[in-house]
Amino acid sequence: MNNENRATSELLSELYKNMKMGADSIVNISSKVGEGELRDELARELDTYESFSKKIGMLIYESGEEPKEKDLVSKVASKVGMTMSTLTDTSDSHIAELMIEGANMGITENTKLLNKYKNTDVDEKALQLCRESIKFMQDSIEALKKFL
Repeated sequence: MNNENRATSELLSELYKNMKMGADSIVNISSKVGEGELRDELARELDTYESFSKKIGMLIYESGEEPKEKDLVSKVASKVGMTMSTLTDTSDSHIAELMIEGANMGITENTKLLNKYKNTDVDEKALQLCRESIKFMQDSIEALKKFL
């Protein structure tokens, strides 16, 4: 594997893990959300996270590799943290706050990836997906603010 392919693979792999983590967070918290606008917003966001994961996963497959999610420890820690945080407060405001915090972490992680790989030989499709994912999470935060 040459450097261009290796760098593209690394970017896509990390981007895939981050988008799957966002989707998993929504799935984990959905049971705490009643019917209404917040549930609808989270469903829309989940669809978008899954769409990103599918696109990124297809690019990973095209490179001859398989997409990998975060390790089990990270996934369990995230689920436990969310469960603990919603034990005493399942209000729309609190859930929106948790989702905003998660999206901010995603923006930070994906911005680091973008900055690390933007001036390299990484495939432009991969960089564009990274940019689009950041924009999506920024838009998600704006949409969630009305529930605070």
